Amino acid sequence: MGVVEDLADALAKDTLEAADAIDDPNLVDEVSGVILAQSQTLQEAFMTAIRVRRSERAGRRFLDTRIAAARAGKAAPPPPTSDNPDV
Repeated sequence: MGVVEDLADALAKDTLEAADAIDDPNLVDEVSGVILAQSQTLQEAFMTAIRVRRSERAGRRFLDTRIAAARAGKAAPPPPTSDNPDV
């Protein structure tokens, strides 16, 4: 990755960890606003990194749930959809 993507991804990782640690779902938007005031390019890369990291978390949760269900001999949960991403 380039410097913009590297910086954005590192900040996205730290921001998501901090938002979880302090239980503040608005932190991502606040950091995004601070970045946007300085660099639209970095802000766009930051938000892309946020979406990618959140998506990876969701995929991993689903995978872990499927594996646990299979090991327990239970029916697999339905996969999330764009209409119902929290299934």
